[in-house]
Amino acid sequence: MQSKPNSNGDATPAQDEWVIQAENLTKVYKMGQVEVHALNGLSMRIARGEVVSIMGPSGSGKSTLMNIIGCLDRPTSGEYILDGEPVARLSDDQLATIRNRKVGFVFQSFNLLSRATALANVELPLRYAGMAHGRRDKARMALEAVGLADRLYHRSNELSGGQQQRVAIARALVNNPAIILADEPTGNLDTRSGQEIMELLLNLNRDNGTTLIIVTHAPNIAEQSQRIIYIRDGVVEEAL
Repeated sequence: MQSKPNSNGDATPAQDEWVIQAENLTKVYKMGQVEVHALNGLSMRIARGEVVSIMGPSGSGKSTLMNIIGCLDRPTSGEYILDGEPVARLSDDQLATIRNRKVGFVFQSFNLLSRATALANVELPLRYAGMAHGRRDKARMALEAVGLADRLYHRSNELSGGQQQRVAIARALVNNPAIILADEPTGNLDTRSGQEIMELLLNLNRDNGTTLIIVTHAPNIAEQSQRIIYIRDGVVEEAL
């Protein structure tokens, strides 16, 4: 444990700045005449370079919080600052730009193009960012960093689950994002492959200072974090 959290899930960072600042976030979904309150004034902060797991039961607000952290959605109210940029009230196009530059996503289901090569999958965020030159070299370097130098031209459907997740991690890293947001990153893997993926993510944090936020149900995964934030009923219940 490298930081001491307070009751809001905050911690005193080793650095002077927070990469995630969420203050009094609410999210209300309207379903006909019914309002569903997914977040109820949630506040939390995550320091640059931290490894944090977010846990909570189904319906606790984890997925909603993940979507807001990843700029896939906006809160109904409250303030969210990502890497120094207030993003809560940005337009959809502005959110897409911030998402591409600031957030690397790693999903349980990998979300790769099955018929595209590993190299082509990792190039995608660079294409969306408008990078015209050096794109292939940068994608190659990202794949080499995750141990897939010999799988550049294999299609996704020719790779094992663990290798596909490595491609997904390379894709998440290729734009040098402020955070990597991993949603159940080992959920579709066997125990050995899952631990290899966790070790890879933790090594990236240790070697590059990459901020890592893991949403997980698995205690053995969360225990490898520096800090665990528990969410219940749309608020931070406890931080350890």
